[in-house]
This record gives sequence, structure tokens and C-alpha cells, in this order.
Amino acid sequence: MENVVLSIHLILALLLIGVVLLQRSEGGGLGMGSSSASSGVGGLMTGRQAANALTRVTWILAAGFFVTSVTLTVLAAQKARTESVVDSATTEQSAPADTAPANDAPATPPSLDVVMPPAPSGSAATTGGTSGESTTDAPSGPVTPPASN
Repeated sequence: MENVVLSIHLILALLLIGVVLLQRSEGGGLGMGSSSASSGVGGLMTGRQAANALTRVTWILAAGFFVTSVTLTVLAAQKARTESVVDSATTEQSAPADTAPANDAPATPPSLDVVMPPAPSGSAATTGGTSGESTTDAPSGPVTPPASN
């Protein structure tokens, strides 16, 4: 339904643009600069009649554009009322882990292993102390905590 209304809306927009561009800025319409006195009695439409016809067509297309705009807004509001982002997020989190997802994606995201770059030599990270301490007296083996009393 929404796609049909959207298609009609786009067609009306293009027709409205075309009709507006056909009109003359002075209100002459399709008169093409000819006055009503020079067009004669045998002409199909005078300049004034063409302007009136284009004005009516413009108003009809504008009214249709307005109606389709309101219709699309109402349809989007109804769709938003039934589909909440917060509700969909909570239902995805509370879903049991043993159910397989609809697509072929894994049930849980893959864990990311953090790889740290090696520390520069002589820094506190490689010597086991802070950068302000002297590291010449540091033991070469693992440090054991003192015995508790």
C-alpha cells in the first residue's frame, strides 16, 4: 500500500513540476506571447483560457500531492507505532541463545582478540617498574609476595 501511494506521489510531483514550468511568469500560460485579439475566433484556446486551464491543473495536482503526502505520513506513523526500535532491541537481547537466527549469521558475535604492540625496550613495561625507578637491582625471576603473618 505504501509503495503504491509513494509511486503516485512521485508521479504527481513530476507532473506538478512540468505544469508549473509550462506556465509563464506573467500569467500567460501556453499563450506563447500571443494576445487574445491576434488569436482570432477560430483558435482552439485563447491565452487566457490556457492560463486558466493550467491554473486548474496546477491546483488539482497540488491537492493530490498534498493528499498523498498526508497519506504517506499517516502510513509511516502507523508503521512506527507497531515497530518500536527499543522493543525490537530488547526482544533481540532476551531471545534464548539456542534459537538460530533467521539468516546465516552466527548467534553470537565473534570475540575480538586484542593484540598489543610490543613495548619499546627500556620502558617501564619491559622492566617491570616505573620509568622513574632504577631497574639495575631488579630481580631476574618472578617476584613472590611477602608471607602474611
